[in-house]
Amino acid sequence: MRISELSRRSGVPTATIKYYLREGLLPPGRATAATQAEYDEHHVHRLRLVRALIGVRGLSVSAARNVLDAVSEGRTDMHSLLGLVFGLSPTGEPAEVSTEGSVDADSLGPGDSEVGSLLAELGWDVTEQNPARHVIDQTLETLRSLGVDYHWQSLLPYARLAEQTAVLDLDQLQAPLDPLEKAERAVLLTFLLEPALLALRRLAQEAESHTRYGKPEQRE
Repeated sequence: MRISELSRRSGVPTATIKYYLREGLLPPGRATAATQAEYDEHHVHRLRLVRALIGVRGLSVSAARNVLDAVSEGRTDMHSLLGLVFGLSPTGEPAEVSTEGSVDADSLGPGDSEVGSLLAELGWDVTEQNPARHVIDQTLETLRSLGVDYHWQSLLPYARLAEQTAVLDLDQLQAPLDPLEKAERAVLLTFLLEPALLALRRLAQEAESHTRYGKPEQRE
């Protein structure tokens, strides 16, 4: 297919495709003339993953290239692949993200003892560098600074629900897809579903409030 067809199939503008080609995110097509090339289904899948990593996951071009190289060269098993997609590099360091407000890796570590206790109680094997540790630790500190007596034990019921959610997430990656498709699906299901999952929580809260506190005639 020509680059115009590749653009139509992938939903990525032609100018953006050319930029990805220059940056090495997309391999060159088969040259058919001095200024023309043919592309195939591999380019479609890879382009969709590039779009997911940069547009949805928020990775920088260099970080996205690292993920793509690992996937394309088969240097990673499924666990490592998901680590790359979810935010950790093969070395366990947080992946570089292009959006502002990301967690600084230097701030992770000794200060998250409560998170360590929570993970130990749950029996979860999680890397020390996972940015989510810092998010939880910071949230607990903020709650207590505002006078809310909240500790890691209070998160246990939520953690069990999150555990069930993770099972559902990974169950959806069991289909025999190629690594590029698995990586793309992991990004989309994780980052695009998050707003919907939060919205479901809000809906459930309203429904539960109605059940508990609504007037009798409203509950009928």
